[in-house]
Amino acid sequence: MNTQKIGKLICVGTGMRMAGQMTPIALSHIETADVVIAAVPNPFARKWLQGVAKEYICLLGYYSDCEVEGKNRRDTYRRMADTILEHLRAGKTVCAAFYGHPGIFACISHMAIADARAEGFSAVMEPGISAEDCLVADIGIDPGKFGMQSMETTQYMIYQRKLDPSSLLILWQPGLAGELSLKRFDTNQARLQILVDKLARDYPLEHEVILYEAATHPLEATRIDRLMLKDLPQARLQQITTLVIPPAYTLQIDQEIVDLLKATTIAPLADAA
Repeated sequence: MNTQKIGKLICVGTGMRMAGQMTPIALSHIETADVVIAAVPNPFARKWLQGVAKEYICLLGYYSDCEVEGKNRRDTYRRMADTILEHLRAGKTVCAAFYGHPGIFACISHMAIADARAEGFSAVMEPGISAEDCLVADIGIDPGKFGMQSMETTQYMIYQRKLDPSSLLILWQPGLAGELSLKRFDTNQARLQILVDKLARDYPLEHEVILYEAATHPLEATRIDRLMLKDLPQARLQQITTLVIPPAYTLQIDQEIVDLLKATTIAPLADAA
């Protein structure tokens, strides 16, 4: 017996620039859902969503929770997810829209989908064009050439992580580096210096790094600023800034493995019956 409840959740991404970056399936869900619940910071994108959606609810005002004593971003994200679930439980088809990709640095969508499925609702996520996709295109890098490591900046700082400096490294949200209270959306030079000092375990201080910010509308310029690692604490960082660290060293052949591979005889495939 089918016990799936009435009501459906679809999490979609609007892309970074929305115009031209929104997939047809995301647009279809936004246009046909009973309600669109969105966390999209760009004012042009919000205005467009309001004009297209049957009903529109903006979640950005929930960030004022961080000004309440004892609350942090996790509380805010939980309340955002609960708002999505409230409309889902009312039997509506809910489209939750997030800028970029709905599953990348968007814990609200993951929380809402997990809770919805646990309660017996249909819940899916549709992919969107992310900041990483734009970064690869704008800077002109191929993650497959040297390999790529990708992690959130504060996570890298507070955990013991092994880096491969012969690979591309992307650190997300350096503008929040070392912010442990989950109540602020900035950092300071002292915390950035700690970040630089830790990176200096694997990279020369004179190594060139890149500060990247994807353009979010046609009139906005993409930011690609190159500087030395040691100068990072004095750089201008925003919430949307990404730190890109190209390889500092060349790849080294593992000759033992190469020799083993050369010595391996591959048996021919058996003839089809």
